Amino acid sequence: MSSDPTIVLVHGAFADASSWAPVTRRLLDLGYSVLVPAVPNRGLDSDAAYVRSIVEQIDGRALLVGHSYGGAVITVVGEAENVVGLVYVSAYAPDVGESVGQLQAAFPDPELAANLVYTYFPSGGTEPGMDVSVDIDAFPRVLAVGVPDDVAEVLAVSQRPLAAVAFGDIATSAAWRTRPVWGLVSSKDRSINPDLQRFVYARARAHRVIEVDAPHLVMQTNPGEVAALVREAVESVG
Repeated sequence: MSSDPTIVLVHGAFADASSWAPVTRRLLDLGYSVLVPAVPNRGLDSDAAYVRSIVEQIDGRALLVGHSYGGAVITVVGEAENVVGLVYVSAYAPDVGESVGQLQAAFPDPELAANLVYTYFPSGGTEPGMDVSVDIDAFPRVLAVGVPDDVAEVLAVSQRPLAAVAFGDIATSAAWRTRPVWGLVSSKDRSINPDLQRFVYARARAHRVIEVDAPHLVMQTNPGEVAALVREAVESVG
């Protein structure tokens, strides 16, 4: 499979690279080259610049797969010359000049909105930064229905917060306008309104959209279906 692109799995807010583990295992078992970078979750511009630096150092082509906020990241990163396609998994896909917050505001609030926790962190400037995370007790219900309790508990206490500024950062590019797109809707998503997911995938004229009866962390509950969609994308661009 040396001619296949490297698959870059980009995690979202309130998660880290390990959230992709069940899908990563399946893709590696299929013989694909896979990278799962740790996204800083400090802001769209800086996160995209960091991931793009990794993508552009790949020797060959890259297929980007973004979950949740990671969808916004790959939307910007996807302008890199070696990117051949985008796969959105329960994700945002903003347009140029549009923010994640604006997209979210255009649809009824999901249950996540009422279960966010805000904490300060040293920013290095005159004002502290603001982190956003999910209430630990609500995490299994809001993000991980269907994930085994023992796994959901670990994910809840090890979540990677998202800097609040990321919600307002606007996308400076929209790679879905020039790259082929695939999309997965989590129909039981309580973090990103499923109608928002359907809207952005339709706007991006996705080659194919599948709907999975799953929560936001569909990579944990339905890794086989996620991996199958990624494989379809690889075969299409390959």
